[in-house]
Amino acid sequence: VEQEYKYAKQSGGRGQYGHVFLRLEPLEPGSGYEFVNDIKGGVIPKEYIPAVDKGVQEALQNGVLAGYPVEDVKVTVYDGSYHEVDSSEMAFKLAASMGFKEGARKAGAVILEPMMKVEVETPEDYMGDVIGDLNKRRGQVNSMDERGGNKIITAFCPLAEMFGYSTDLRSQTQGRATYSMEFDHYDEVPKNVADEIIKKRNG
Repeated sequence: VEQEYKYAKQSGGRGQYGHVFLRLEPLEPGSGYEFVNDIKGGVIPKEYIPAVDKGVQEALQNGVLAGYPVEDVKVTVYDGSYHEVDSSEMAFKLAASMGFKEGARKAGAVILEPMMKVEVETPEDYMGDVIGDLNKRRGQVNSMDERGGNKIITAFCPLAEMFGYSTDLRSQTQGRATYSMEFDHYDEVPKNVADEIIKKRNG
């Protein structure tokens, strides 16, 4: 997505002027943040470019949805303008920060959540209860195997839904099931859950 933002303020004496065109592109998960200066012909003087980068990084940290940091994005500054007297690092930082936030909203930024790989070993009698409980926790059962007469269920579940799991599993299986859990990947939060998170965070 491409986004223009002009920050211009005049309040007696010296004003503030910063004007940027930003291009936002998603990167592969885990890539982090990449900033590219593609300004030609000095339309933004080079001493203001670090302020543009800094403004974008601040917006990344503060987030655009519910205050969570933004991950895995490439931002290119490719055009803009400046004012001989009124331009400053602060004005360009603010223009970049606000421009990034607008662009990220336009691009349809989503909230991601940590997904855990959960492996449960349970006697067959309790398998239905165990799977039912994982489904209630927004889990996705990935595979089912056998080990020494027990069933092995592997599922991916959001970390947010796994609190209190050991107690629940114990009571469902009379203490005869065991489980292990490790982080696996990030996944998009379902819209109804995301709306709830945003509502809570924004009060």
